[in-house]
Amino acid sequence: MRLNIKNMVCPRCIVAVRTLLLSEGLTPGEVTLGMADIKEELGAEQQERLSKSLEEMGFELLDDPRSMLVEQMRLAVIEWVRMDGERPKMSDYLCERLRRDYSSLSKLFREVQGLTLERYAIVHRIEYAKELLCYNRLSTSEIAYKLGYSSPAHFSAQFKQVTGMTPKMMRGRCSGHRLSLSDI
Repeated sequence: MRLNIKNMVCPRCIVAVRTLLLSEGLTPGEVTLGMADIKEELGAEQQERLSKSLEEMGFELLDDPRSMLVEQMRLAVIEWVRMDGERPKMSDYLCERLRRDYSSLSKLFREVQGLTLERYAIVHRIEYAKELLCYNRLSTSEIAYKLGYSSPAHFSAQFKQVTGMTPKMMRGRCSGHRLSLSDI
């Protein structure tokens, strides 16, 4: 049985969900971001208990096809933002990855999440930029190109628009200014 789970955004989430499934007496197969396969079929009571346990850990068991697709979009955007090297246009990446046309994906995402896919991607890029700035290993220009911006100036302008401060200012005030990926 395949479970679709919202708010799984990192390798620690995979470990946490796998551990939870085992503690519930279930036999997990593959567990990846947003999804876990289990060998058992769940009854209504067992599914409700699992759902409650997941919610206590900050996750959500999804059973609505629209919500599942939106979660797939969220995870695909996170992967796109964190790609190394040359990246395709986000719209092309999502269409290929999800096998749907971009206009229908974009419309559904806005209906369910209340913001556009583009805005969601910008917020994730900025959060990743904050992380990279705090590591203090890359220059602002290197971060701009790593995140796929056309220029450091474009990156800095968008960073300031979203955060209210320049990348240089952020580098000096790193602690406490980042959002959890699941809160975006």
